[in-house]
Amino acid sequence: MPEYHQSVYVISVAAELAGVHPQTLRIYERKGLVEPGRTQGGSRRYSDADIALLQRIQDLTNQGLNLAGVKRVLALEARVKRLESELNDLEASAADAVQDVHRQYRRDLVPVKQAVVLYDSRRK
Repeated sequence: MPEYHQSVYVISVAAELAGVHPQTLRIYERKGLVEPGRTQGGSRRYSDADIALLQRIQDLTNQGLNLAGVKRVLALEARVKRLESELNDLEASAADAVQDVHRQYRRDLVPVKQAVVLYDSRRK
C-alpha cells in the first residue's frame, strides 16, 4: 500500500477517485489548487493526500464557491491547522515551564519542625 503522500495515481485514476474529469484536474493545477508529483517524463502523479484535497475542492465547489474562494478557504484551513499545531506546542511548553516552577517550589519548602522562628522577648 502506498504512503499517504506518495504520488502513484495517473491523472485518469485520480480523476475517477475524486469524481471529476481529468481536464478539471488540469484546471485545478493551473489555478494553484493542487500540485501533483511528476515522473521524470513529466507525467502527473497524484497521491492519496492529493485525492483527499481534490475531494475537499469538490465539496467546496458543490457548496457554491468559485475556484478563487476555494483557494482562499484552503489557505485559511492550512493556516488554522498550522496555528493549532503551534498553539499545542506552546501549551505543552507552558505546562512544562509551570511544572518546572512547581518542582522548584518543592525544593524550597522546609518542614515546619525545621523552620526557624524568630525570638520575640515580648512574648510570654
